[in-house]
Amino acid sequence: MIIRSKAPLRLGLAGGGTDVAPFSDLYGGAILNATISMYAKAAIQPRTDGKIVLHALDKNEQYEFQSGPLLSIDGKLDLIKGVYNRLVKDYIFKPLSFTLYTYVDAPPGSGLGTSSTLVVAILGAFVEWLNLPLGEYDIAHLACDIERGDLKMAGGKQDQYAATFGGVNFMEFFKDDKVIVNPLRIRDKYLDELAHNLILYHTETSRLSSVIIEEQQKNVMSGNVRSLEAMNKLKEQAVMMKNALLTGTLDKIGEILDFGWKFKKNMAVGISNPRLDEIYETAIRFGASGGKVSGAGGGGFMFFYCPGMTRSAVIEGLRKFGGQTKRYEFTGKGLSTWKI
Repeated sequence: MIIRSKAPLRLGLAGGGTDVAPFSDLYGGAILNATISMYAKAAIQPRTDGKIVLHALDKNEQYEFQSGPLLSIDGKLDLIKGVYNRLVKDYIFKPLSFTLYTYVDAPPGSGLGTSSTLVVAILGAFVEWLNLPLGEYDIAHLACDIERGDLKMAGGKQDQYAATFGGVNFMEFFKDDKVIVNPLRIRDKYLDELAHNLILYHTETSRLSSVIIEEQQKNVMSGNVRSLEAMNKLKEQAVMMKNALLTGTLDKIGEILDFGWKFKKNMAVGISNPRLDEIYETAIRFGASGGKVSGAGGGGFMFFYCPGMTRSAVIEGLRKFGGQTKRYEFTGKGLSTWKI
């Protein structure tokens, strides 16, 4: 028997960073994101020899050891181990023996929510295998708790909920880990036009998002006025983006992205840098009306809104930076699991 799962990566279109505590606890956060046809995938093959084998196919890493109730968190595929440890502790109450394969369609540090989406995919595979009584909110909340609580990884909450629910969602974040996911019914022609006009561009760089996020958290705790103003403006941006998508006023998308990009750079040091600024300015010069860096910032993917017939010109203008434009479509489906 093989148990498989996949969960979609996401584009954070507006409000990014307001899902990170303590800002979300103190002031409430709002984010608009949409899942795309790039995935984190997991597959489990049960074993009978008392061993656990973990194989990250995209990283070409493999580890084998005797099964037990607690796997050591030692920097070697800790996301998988964190999921296993939590499930054994809270749901299974006994060691398991299995081989687990994982693969992610984008590299770590890309800004598309790869780590959190992978946690959701791994959780989904175990839920399918063991028939655990966990719904969508349960899985997303548990994924957050494993990353932020058990593994002490800095970050927000949007990625786990986007991966679990899928589609275009306006998400609200409150204190005590309360999250409300509001699915948006966007007309197909609006989504098709958005996907056509929104270029996803990999800068061929990566970054450690935790460093930027920790700086952002410190700014909130210290009451940094500039940073707090930026985060509140990004909450406004999420509402602006929601209204534009629902009403089909897509010509405003670039302007809304540009509004957010200007404020996002004030949240923490390292969100942008001279290379990213040059890429952004070049895209604007060749016809894009706005854009942003995906995720926490500092590198990875950027995306740009290219209205009318400007898409090809922007792609050509970005060619000199040596990055790659990634094809994708928006997807309305979140976490999927099945057995073979």
